[in-house]
Amino acid sequence: MTRDRPAGTFCLVLHTHLPWLAHGGTWPVGEEWLHQAFTQSWRRVVVTLEALAAEGRRELVTLGVTPVAAAMLDDPYCLAELHTWAGNWQLRAEGLAARPEPHLRDLAAAEFRAATACLADLESRWLTGGGSAVFRRLVDDGVVELLGGPATHPFLPLLDERVARLQLATGLDDARLRFGRGTAGIWAPECGYRPGLERLYADQGVRWFCVDGPALRGDTAQARTVGDTDVVCFGRDLEVSYRVWSPRAGYPGRGEYRDFHTFDHQSGFRPSRVTSRRLPPEAKRPWDPDLAAAAVRRDAADFVAVVRRQLDALAGRLGRPGLVVAAYDTELFGHWWHEGPAWLAAVLRALPEAGVRVTTLAGAVAAGHVGGPVRLPAGSWGTGKDWRVWDNPGVAELVATAERVHARLITVVDAHRPGRGRDGTLDQLAREAFLATASDWTFMVSKDTAAQYARDRADGHAARFHRLADLITAEDRPGASALAGELRHLDGPFGHLDARRL
Repeated sequence: MTRDRPAGTFCLVLHTHLPWLAHGGTWPVGEEWLHQAFTQSWRRVVVTLEALAAEGRRELVTLGVTPVAAAMLDDPYCLAELHTWAGNWQLRAEGLAARPEPHLRDLAAAEFRAATACLADLESRWLTGGGSAVFRRLVDDGVVELLGGPATHPFLPLLDERVARLQLATGLDDARLRFGRGTAGIWAPECGYRPGLERLYADQGVRWFCVDGPALRGDTAQARTVGDTDVVCFGRDLEVSYRVWSPRAGYPGRGEYRDFHTFDHQSGFRPSRVTSRRLPPEAKRPWDPDLAAAAVRRDAADFVAVVRRQLDALAGRLGRPGLVVAAYDTELFGHWWHEGPAWLAAVLRALPEAGVRVTTLAGAVAAGHVGGPVRLPAGSWGTGKDWRVWDNPGVAELVATAERVHARLITVVDAHRPGRGRDGTLDQLAREAFLATASDWTFMVSKDTAAQYARDRADGHAARFHRLADLITAEDRPGASALAGELRHLDGPFGHLDARRL
Protein backbone atom coordinates (compact mmCIF):
# COMPACT_ATOMS: atom_id res chain seq x y z
CA MET A 1 0.00 0.00 0.00
CA THR A 2 1.07 3.57 -0.62
CA ARG A 3 -0.20 6.78 0.83
CA ASP A 4 -2.15 7.24 -2.48
CA ARG A 5 -4.12 4.04 -1.78
CA PRO A 6 -4.40 3.85 2.01
CA ALA A 7 -5.32 0.65 3.79
CA GLY A 8 -7.79 2.66 5.84
CA THR A 9 -8.19 5.74 8.00
CA PHE A 10 -6.85 6.55 11.46
CA CYS A 11 -8.20 9.38 13.63
CA LEU A 12 -6.50 10.53 16.81
CA VAL A 13 -8.74 12.41 19.24
CA LEU A 14 -7.22 14.27 22.19
CA HIS A 15 -9.37 15.79 24.91
CA THR A 16 -7.92 18.75 26.81
CA HIS A 17 -9.57 19.43 30.12
CA LEU A 18 -9.11 20.61 33.69
CA PRO A 19 -11.76 22.02 36.04
CA TRP A 20 -12.01 25.80 36.23
CA LEU A 21 -9.82 27.25 38.96
CA ALA A 22 -11.01 30.16 41.06
CA HIS A 23 -8.76 33.16 41.69
CA GLY A 24 -9.57 33.37 45.37
CA GLY A 25 -8.74 30.70 47.88
CA THR A 26 -9.33 27.49 45.93
CA TRP A 27 -5.79 26.88 44.73
CA PRO A 28 -3.29 25.06 45.48
CA VAL A 29 -4.36 21.61 44.23
CA GLY A 30 -5.99 22.98 41.11
CA GLU A 31 -3.11 25.40 40.59
CA GLU A 32 -0.62 22.54 40.46
CA TRP A 33 -2.81 20.64 38.00
CA LEU A 34 -2.94 23.61 35.67
CA HIS A 35 0.80 24.25 35.87
CA GLN A 36 1.77 20.66 35.23
CA ALA A 37 -0.83 20.10 32.52
CA PHE A 38 0.27 23.20 30.60
CA THR A 39 4.04 22.95 31.00
CA GLN A 40 4.38 19.18 30.68
CA SER A 41 1.55 18.35 28.27
CA TRP A 42 -0.53 20.99 26.52
CA ARG A 43 2.31 23.23 25.37
CA ARG A 44 4.49 20.28 24.39
CA VAL A 45 1.69 18.72 22.33
CA VAL A 46 1.14 22.05 20.57
CA VAL A 47 4.86 22.35 19.81
CA THR A 48 4.86 18.77 18.49
CA LEU A 49 1.94 19.49 16.17
CA GLU A 50 3.59 22.69 14.98
CA ALA A 51 6.79 20.79 14.14
CA LEU A 52 4.80 18.24 12.14
CA ALA A 53 2.94 21.04 10.38
CA ALA A 54 6.27 22.60 9.39
CA GLU A 55 6.98 19.33 7.54
CA GLY A 56 3.82 19.94 5.49
CA ARG A 57 1.58 17.54 7.41
CA ARG A 58 -2.09 18.44 7.82
CA GLU A 59 -5.27 17.01 9.40
CA LEU A 60 -3.24 15.43 12.17
CA VAL A 61 -5.45 15.47 15.26
CA THR A 62 -8.98 16.18 16.41
CA LEU A 63 -8.48 18.26 19.54
CA GLY A 64 -11.16 18.81 22.13
CA VAL A 65 -10.48 21.93 24.18
CA THR A 66 -13.04 22.12 26.96
CA PRO A 67 -14.33 25.70 27.38
CA VAL A 68 -13.03 25.89 30.96
CA ALA A 69 -9.51 25.00 29.77
CA ALA A 70 -9.75 27.51 26.90
CA ALA A 71 -10.86 30.18 29.38
CA MET A 72 -7.90 29.50 31.68
CA LEU A 73 -5.45 29.76 28.79
CA ASP A 74 -6.85 33.17 27.86
CA ASP A 75 -7.07 34.44 31.43
CA PRO A 76 -4.29 36.96 32.31
CA TYR A 77 -4.19 35.84 35.94
CA CYS A 78 -3.79 32.16 35.07
CA LEU A 79 -1.18 32.93 32.41
CA ALA A 80 0.80 35.09 34.84
CA GLU A 81 0.74 32.27 37.37
CA LEU A 82 1.97 29.85 34.70
CA HIS A 83 4.84 32.22 33.95
CA THR A 84 5.78 32.39 37.63
CA TRP A 85 5.62 28.62 37.96
CA ALA A 86 7.85 28.13 34.91
CA GLY A 87 10.37 30.56 36.39
CA ASN A 88 10.38 28.57 39.62
CA TRP A 89 10.79 25.41 37.57
CA GLN A 90 13.97 26.89 36.13
CA LEU A 91 15.20 27.83 39.62
CA ARG A 92 14.48 24.34 40.94
CA ALA A 93 16.56 22.92 38.10
CA GLU A 94 19.46 25.19 39.08
CA GLY A 95 19.18 23.93 42.63
CA LEU A 96 19.18 20.32 41.47
CA ALA A 97 22.38 20.95 39.50
CA ALA A 98 24.23 21.51 42.78
CA ARG A 99 23.48 17.98 43.98
CA PRO A 100 26.44 15.53 43.89
CA GLU A 101 24.72 12.60 42.14
CA PRO A 102 25.72 12.53 38.43
CA HIS A 103 22.31 11.38 37.23
CA LEU A 104 20.65 14.28 39.08
CA ARG A 105 23.01 16.78 37.46
CA ASP A 106 22.09 15.38 34.03
CA LEU A 107 18.42 15.60 34.94
CA ALA A 108 18.92 19.17 36.12
CA ALA A 109 20.38 20.17 32.75
CA ALA A 110 17.44 18.60 30.90
CA GLU A 111 14.91 20.29 33.18
CA PHE A 112 16.66 23.65 32.89
CA ARG A 113 16.55 23.48 29.09
CA ALA A 114 12.87 22.51 29.15
CA ALA A 115 11.98 25.31 31.57
CA THR A 116 13.91 27.86 29.52
CA ALA A 117 12.10 26.83 26.34
CA CYS A 118 8.75 27.01 28.12
CA LEU A 119 9.47 30.50 29.48
CA ALA A 120 10.48 31.75 26.04
CA ASP A 121 7.33 30.32 24.48
CA LEU A 122 5.11 31.83 27.18
CA GLU A 123 6.69 35.25 26.80
CA SER A 124 6.64 35.27 23.00
CA ARG A 125 2.99 34.37 22.42
CA TRP A 126 0.90 32.82 25.21
CA LEU A 127 1.17 35.84 27.51
CA THR A 128 0.60 38.31 24.68
CA GLY A 129 -2.17 36.63 22.69
CA GLY A 130 -3.57 33.95 24.95
CA GLY A 131 -4.17 30.33 24.13
CA SER A 132 -6.95 31.03 21.65
CA ALA A 133 -4.54 32.61 19.19
CA VAL A 134 -2.22 29.60 19.41
CA PHE A 135 -5.01 27.09 18.81
CA ARG A 136 -6.61 29.23 16.13
CA ARG A 137 -3.45 29.15 14.04
CA LEU A 138 -3.40 25.34 14.13
CA VAL A 139 -7.03 25.32 13.02
CA ASP A 140 -6.54 27.95 10.32
CA ASP A 141 -3.57 26.02 8.94
CA GLY A 142 -5.62 22.82 8.72
CA VAL A 143 -3.46 20.97 11.25
CA VAL A 144 -6.16 20.23 13.83
CA GLU A 145 -9.92 20.06 14.01
CA LEU A 146 -11.28 21.53 17.24
CA LEU A 147 -14.15 19.99 19.16
CA GLY A 148 -16.40 22.12 21.34
CA GLY A 149 -18.41 21.03 24.34
CA PRO A 150 -20.66 22.15 27.19
CA ALA A 151 -19.36 25.06 29.22
CA THR A 152 -18.12 23.51 32.46
CA HIS A 153 -17.66 19.83 31.53
CA PRO A 154 -20.81 18.41 33.17
CA PHE A 155 -21.91 14.81 32.88
CA LEU A 156 -24.70 15.59 30.44
CA PRO A 157 -26.85 12.46 30.93
CA LEU A 158 -27.64 13.52 34.52
CA LEU A 159 -28.60 17.12 33.71
CA ASP A 160 -32.06 18.59 33.44
CA GLU A 161 -32.80 19.05 29.73
CA ARG A 162 -33.01 22.84 29.96
CA VAL A 163 -29.75 23.11 31.88
CA ALA A 164 -28.02 20.76 29.45
CA ARG A 165 -29.21 22.90 26.55
CA LEU A 166 -27.87 26.11 28.09
CA GLN A 167 -24.59 24.40 29.06
CA LEU A 168 -24.04 23.26 25.49
CA ALA A 169 -25.15 26.52 23.89
CA THR A 170 -22.81 28.49 26.15
CA GLY A 171 -19.88 26.21 25.38
CA LEU A 172 -20.46 26.33 21.62
CA ASP A 173 -20.73 30.12 21.74
CA ASP A 174 -17.46 30.20 23.66
CA ALA A 175 -15.66 28.32 20.87
CA ARG A 176 -17.00 30.73 18.25
CA LEU A 177 -15.86 33.72 20.29
CA ARG A 178 -12.38 32.38 21.05
CA PHE A 179 -11.50 30.63 17.81
CA GLY A 180 -13.41 32.71 15.27
CA ARG A 181 -15.50 29.80 14.04
CA GLY A 182 -17.94 27.21 15.26
CA THR A 183 -17.10 23.58 15.87
CA ALA A 184 -18.94 20.89 13.94
CA GLY A 185 -18.24 18.28 16.59
CA ILE A 186 -18.15 18.14 20.37
CA TRP A 187 -16.41 16.12 23.02
CA ALA A 188 -19.28 14.97 25.20
CA PRO A 189 -17.72 15.00 28.70
CA GLU A 190 -16.68 11.50 29.80
CA CYS A 191 -18.26 10.24 26.53
CA GLY A 192 -21.46 10.33 28.60
CA TYR A 193 -24.62 9.50 26.68
CA ARG A 194 -28.30 8.81 27.27
CA PRO A 195 -30.85 8.14 24.53
CA GLY A 196 -32.23 11.43 23.24
CA LEU A 197 -29.10 13.56 23.65
CA GLU A 198 -28.60 13.34 19.91
CA ARG A 199 -31.73 15.49 19.42
CA LEU A 200 -30.28 18.14 21.74
CA TYR A 201 -27.07 18.00 19.72
CA ALA A 202 -28.94 18.32 16.45
CA ASP A 203 -30.87 21.34 17.74
CA GLN A 204 -27.56 23.04 18.63
CA GLY A 205 -25.99 22.33 15.23
CA VAL A 206 -23.65 19.60 16.48
CA ARG A 207 -22.79 17.16 13.71
CA TRP A 208 -20.67 14.54 15.49
CA PHE A 209 -19.47 13.34 18.89
CA CYS A 210 -17.54 10.42 20.39
CA VAL A 211 -18.65 7.39 22.39
CA ASP A 212 -16.65 4.51 23.79
CA GLY A 213 -16.41 1.31 21.79
CA PRO A 214 -18.84 -0.79 23.88
CA ALA A 215 -21.65 1.66 23.05
CA LEU A 216 -21.37 0.33 19.49
CA ARG A 217 -20.81 -3.24 20.74
CA GLY A 218 -17.23 -2.94 19.56
CA ASP A 219 -18.19 -2.29 15.93
CA THR A 220 -16.20 0.93 15.51
CA ALA A 221 -15.11 0.38 11.90
CA GLN A 222 -17.25 3.30 10.77
CA ALA A 223 -19.06 6.22 12.33
CA ARG A 224 -22.83 5.86 12.62
CA THR A 225 -25.77 8.22 12.53
CA VAL A 226 -27.70 8.18 15.79
CA GLY A 227 -31.41 7.47 16.06
CA ASP A 228 -33.53 9.42 13.61
CA THR A 229 -31.05 12.31 13.35
CA ASP A 230 -28.14 13.10 11.06
CA VAL A 231 -25.83 13.45 14.06
CA VAL A 232 -22.88 11.06 13.81
CA CYS A 233 -21.15 9.16 16.60
CA PHE A 234 -17.58 7.88 16.42
CA GLY A 235 -16.66 4.89 18.56
CA ARG A 236 -13.26 4.59 20.23
CA ASP A 237 -11.43 1.43 19.17
CA LEU A 238 -10.47 -0.06 22.52
CA GLU A 239 -8.09 -2.71 21.17
CA VAL A 240 -5.97 0.02 19.60
CA SER A 241 -6.47 2.69 22.27
CA TYR A 242 -5.52 0.35 25.10
CA ARG A 243 -2.10 -0.28 23.57
CA VAL A 244 -1.35 3.08 25.15
CA TRP A 245 -3.92 3.55 27.90
CA SER A 246 -4.20 0.14 29.54
CA PRO A 247 -3.15 0.43 33.21
CA ARG A 248 -1.66 -3.07 33.07
CA ALA A 249 -0.08 -3.32 29.64
CA GLY A 250 0.01 0.21 28.19
CA TYR A 251 3.26 1.61 26.85
CA PRO A 252 3.73 4.27 29.59
CA GLY A 253 4.20 1.56 32.21
CA ARG A 254 7.20 -0.02 30.49
CA GLY A 255 10.52 -0.04 32.27
CA GLU A 256 12.46 2.50 30.21
CA TYR A 257 10.02 5.37 30.58
CA ARG A 258 10.19 8.07 33.23
CA ASP A 259 8.27 7.04 36.33
CA PHE A 260 5.44 9.44 37.13
CA HIS A 261 5.02 8.20 40.69
CA THR A 262 8.62 8.37 41.99
CA PHE A 263 9.86 11.75 43.24
CA ASP A 264 13.02 13.34 44.48
CA HIS A 265 11.12 15.17 47.20
CA GLN A 266 13.83 17.77 47.78
CA SER A 267 13.50 19.15 44.24
CA GLY A 268 10.06 17.91 43.19
CA PHE A 269 11.43 16.28 40.03
CA ARG A 270 10.93 12.69 38.88
CA PRO A 271 14.42 11.21 38.53
CA SER A 272 13.66 7.52 37.97
CA ARG A 273 12.55 5.24 35.22
CA VAL A 274 9.73 2.75 35.79
CA THR A 275 12.30 -0.09 35.91
CA SER A 276 9.73 -2.59 37.24
CA ARG A 277 6.23 -2.22 38.61
CA ARG A 278 7.19 -4.55 41.45
CA LEU A 279 10.03 -2.41 42.78
CA PRO A 280 9.63 0.19 45.52
CA PRO A 281 10.56 3.77 44.56
CA GLU A 282 13.97 3.69 46.25
CA ALA A 283 15.02 0.66 44.17
CA LYS A 284 14.18 2.14 40.78
CA ARG A 285 16.97 2.97 38.33
CA PRO A 286 17.74 6.53 37.16
CA TRP A 287 15.86 7.78 34.14
CA ASP A 288 17.95 7.49 30.97
CA PRO A 289 16.71 9.68 28.06
CA ASP A 290 18.52 7.51 25.50
CA LEU A 291 16.85 4.35 26.74
CA ALA A 292 13.51 6.14 26.75
CA ALA A 293 14.03 7.40 23.19
CA ALA A 294 14.73 3.85 22.01
CA ALA A 295 11.54 2.71 23.74
CA VAL A 296 9.59 5.45 21.97
CA ARG A 297 10.81 4.16 18.60
CA ARG A 298 9.95 0.57 19.52
CA ASP A 299 6.48 1.34 20.85
CA ALA A 300 5.60 3.73 18.03
CA ALA A 301 6.47 0.99 15.54
CA ASP A 302 4.36 -1.48 17.50
CA PHE A 303 1.38 0.89 17.56
CA VAL A 304 1.61 1.53 13.82
CA ALA A 305 1.72 -2.22 13.19
CA VAL A 306 -1.34 -2.73 15.41
CA VAL A 307 -3.29 -0.03 13.54
CA ARG A 308 -2.31 -1.46 10.17
CA ARG A 309 -3.31 -5.00 11.20
CA GLN A 310 -6.65 -3.74 12.47
CA LEU A 311 -7.34 -1.87 9.25
CA ASP A 312 -6.32 -4.86 7.12
CA ALA A 313 -8.70 -7.05 9.12
CA LEU A 314 -11.51 -4.52 8.70
CA ALA A 315 -10.90 -4.26 4.96
CA GLY A 316 -11.06 -8.03 4.68
CA ARG A 317 -14.32 -8.17 6.63
CA LEU A 318 -16.02 -5.14 5.07
CA GLY A 319 -14.63 -5.29 1.56
CA ARG A 320 -13.62 -1.63 1.79
CA PRO A 321 -11.26 0.56 3.84
CA GLY A 322 -12.19 0.83 7.50
CA LEU A 323 -11.74 3.37 10.27
CA VAL A 324 -9.82 3.28 13.56
CA VAL A 325 -10.41 6.01 16.15
CA ALA A 326 -8.13 6.25 19.19
CA ALA A 327 -9.07 8.78 21.87
CA TYR A 328 -7.16 9.94 24.93
CA ASP A 329 -6.93 12.71 27.47
CA THR A 330 -4.29 15.12 26.19
CA GLU A 331 -2.66 15.12 29.62
CA LEU A 332 -1.53 11.53 29.06
CA PHE A 333 1.03 12.88 26.61
CA GLY A 334 3.71 14.64 28.62
CA HIS A 335 2.14 14.91 32.06
CA TRP A 336 1.37 11.28 32.94
CA TRP A 337 3.72 9.92 30.27
CA HIS A 338 6.77 12.14 29.91
CA GLU A 339 7.77 10.67 26.54
CA GLY A 340 4.22 10.87 25.17
CA PRO A 341 4.74 13.87 22.84
CA ALA A 342 7.77 12.21 21.22
CA TRP A 343 5.72 9.04 20.77
CA LEU A 344 2.92 11.05 19.15
CA ALA A 345 5.33 12.61 16.68
CA ALA A 346 6.82 9.22 15.77
CA VAL A 347 3.39 7.65 15.24
CA LEU A 348 2.00 10.52 13.16
CA ARG A 349 5.06 10.38 10.92
CA ALA A 350 5.09 6.60 10.57
CA LEU A 351 1.41 5.87 9.93
CA PRO A 352 1.31 7.39 6.41
CA GLU A 353 4.49 5.51 5.53
CA ALA A 354 2.68 2.32 6.55
CA GLY A 355 -0.16 3.05 4.13
CA VAL A 356 -2.59 4.51 6.67
CA ARG A 357 -4.43 7.75 6.06
CA VAL A 358 -4.25 10.06 9.07
CA THR A 359 -7.06 12.58 9.31
CA THR A 360 -9.53 14.26 11.63
CA LEU A 361 -13.11 13.27 12.43
CA ALA A 362 -14.23 15.84 9.87
CA GLY A 363 -11.91 14.22 7.33
CA ALA A 364 -13.34 10.80 8.12
CA VAL A 365 -16.88 12.07 7.52
CA ALA A 366 -15.79 13.67 4.25
CA ALA A 367 -14.16 10.38 3.19
CA GLY A 368 -17.44 8.53 3.67
CA HIS A 369 -16.68 6.53 6.81
CA VAL A 370 -20.29 6.91 7.98
CA GLY A 371 -22.94 4.24 8.24
CA GLY A 372 -26.10 4.25 10.21
CA PRO A 373 -28.44 4.50 11.88
CA VAL A 374 -27.80 3.04 15.32
CA ARG A 375 -29.62 3.13 18.65
CA LEU A 376 -27.06 3.80 21.35
CA PRO A 377 -27.46 2.59 24.93
CA ALA A 378 -26.70 4.80 27.90
CA GLY A 379 -23.00 4.77 28.69
CA SER A 380 -19.68 6.52 29.23
CA TRP A 381 -15.96 5.80 28.90
CA GLY A 382 -15.62 5.47 32.67
CA THR A 383 -15.32 2.37 34.82
CA GLY A 384 -17.88 -0.20 33.74
CA LYS A 385 -18.70 1.90 30.66
CA ASP A 386 -21.85 3.05 32.47
CA TRP A 387 -22.62 5.99 34.79
CA ARG A 388 -21.36 4.48 38.05
CA VAL A 389 -18.43 6.89 38.47
CA TRP A 390 -20.75 9.92 38.38
CA ASP A 391 -23.84 8.40 40.03
CA ASN A 392 -23.17 6.03 42.93
CA PRO A 393 -23.86 5.97 46.71
CA GLY A 394 -20.51 7.59 47.45
CA VAL A 395 -21.43 10.70 45.47
CA ALA A 396 -25.18 10.66 46.17
CA GLU A 397 -25.06 13.93 48.09
CA LEU A 398 -23.16 15.67 45.27
CA VAL A 399 -25.71 14.40 42.75
CA ALA A 400 -28.59 15.52 44.96
CA THR A 401 -26.96 18.94 45.43
CA ALA A 402 -26.68 19.32 41.68
CA GLU A 403 -30.32 18.39 41.20
CA ARG A 404 -31.43 20.94 43.81
CA VAL A 405 -29.25 23.65 42.26
CA HIS A 406 -30.60 23.02 38.78
CA ALA A 407 -34.22 22.91 39.92
CA ARG A 408 -33.85 26.17 41.79
CA LEU A 409 -31.98 27.79 38.90
CA ILE A 410 -34.92 27.09 36.60
CA THR A 411 -37.43 28.35 39.17
CA VAL A 412 -35.55 31.60 39.88
CA VAL A 413 -34.82 32.39 36.25
CA ASP A 414 -38.42 31.71 35.21
CA ALA A 415 -39.70 33.98 37.98
CA HIS A 416 -37.26 36.84 37.41
CA ARG A 417 -36.50 36.68 33.70
CA PRO A 418 -36.09 40.27 32.44
CA GLY A 419 -38.44 41.50 29.77
CA ARG A 420 -35.56 42.78 27.70
CA GLY A 421 -31.84 43.04 28.09
CA ARG A 422 -29.64 40.78 30.13
CA ASP A 423 -29.60 40.51 33.90
CA GLY A 424 -26.07 40.12 35.24
CA THR A 425 -27.26 38.64 38.51
CA LEU A 426 -29.13 35.84 36.73
CA ASP A 427 -26.14 35.25 34.46
CA GLN A 428 -23.91 34.86 37.50
CA LEU A 429 -26.48 32.59 39.13
CA ALA A 430 -26.32 30.28 36.12
CA ARG A 431 -22.53 30.44 36.14
CA GLU A 432 -22.38 29.30 39.77
CA ALA A 433 -24.85 26.51 39.02
CA PHE A 434 -22.66 25.38 36.15
CA LEU A 435 -19.47 25.42 38.22
CA ALA A 436 -21.14 23.50 41.07
CA THR A 437 -21.94 20.57 38.82
CA ALA A 438 -18.80 19.80 36.80
CA SER A 439 -18.26 16.08 36.25
CA ASP A 440 -14.81 16.42 37.83
CA TRP A 441 -16.19 16.74 41.33
CA THR A 442 -18.03 13.40 41.33
CA PHE A 443 -15.17 11.74 39.43
CA MET A 444 -12.59 12.87 41.99
CA VAL A 445 -14.71 11.71 44.91
CA SER A 446 -15.46 8.34 43.29
CA LYS A 447 -11.77 7.78 42.51
CA ASP A 448 -10.60 9.27 45.83
CA THR A 449 -8.34 11.70 43.99
CA ALA A 450 -8.19 15.00 45.93
CA ALA A 451 -11.72 14.10 47.01
CA GLN A 452 -11.99 16.77 49.70
CA TYR A 453 -10.90 19.44 47.24
CA ALA A 454 -13.68 18.30 44.89
CA ARG A 455 -16.30 18.37 47.66
CA ASP A 456 -15.14 21.83 48.74
CA ARG A 457 -15.39 23.15 45.21
CA ALA A 458 -18.84 21.68 44.55
CA ASP A 459 -20.19 22.75 47.96
CA GLY A 460 -18.60 26.18 47.67
CA HIS A 461 -20.22 26.96 44.34
CA ALA A 462 -23.54 25.57 45.55
CA ALA A 463 -23.38 27.81 48.64
CA ARG A 464 -22.59 30.84 46.48
CA PHE A 465 -25.48 29.90 44.19
CA HIS A 466 -27.97 29.73 47.06
CA ARG A 467 -26.74 33.00 48.62
CA LEU A 468 -27.31 34.78 45.32
CA ALA A 469 -30.63 33.01 44.70
CA ASP A 470 -31.85 34.09 48.17
CA LEU A 471 -31.12 37.75 47.39
CA ILE A 472 -32.78 37.58 43.99
CA THR A 473 -35.85 35.84 45.43
CA ALA A 474 -36.06 38.46 48.21
CA GLU A 475 -36.06 41.20 45.52
CA ASP A 476 -32.87 42.65 47.03
CA ARG A 477 -31.56 43.94 43.75
CA PRO A 478 -28.68 46.03 45.16
CA GLY A 479 -27.50 43.14 47.34
CA ALA A 480 -27.82 40.64 44.51
CA SER A 481 -25.94 42.90 42.12
CA ALA A 482 -23.12 43.48 44.61
CA LEU A 483 -22.74 39.78 45.37
CA ALA A 484 -22.85 38.86 41.68
CA GLY A 485 -20.02 41.31 41.07
CA GLU A 486 -17.91 39.77 43.82
CA LEU A 487 -18.49 36.27 42.53
CA ARG A 488 -17.76 37.29 38.95
CA HIS A 489 -14.37 38.56 40.12
CA LEU A 490 -13.60 35.18 41.70
CA ASP A 491 -14.89 32.96 38.87
CA GLY A 492 -15.27 34.89 35.67
CA PRO A 493 -15.43 32.56 32.64
CA PHE A 494 -18.17 32.84 30.05
CA GLY A 495 -19.04 36.52 30.16
CA HIS A 496 -21.36 35.76 27.25
CA LEU A 497 -23.48 33.37 29.35
CA ASP A 498 -27.05 34.63 28.98
CA ALA A 499 -29.46 33.11 31.52
CA ARG A 500 -32.46 34.27 29.50
CA ARG A 501 -31.72 31.39 27.12
CA LEU A 502 -32.64 28.91 29.83
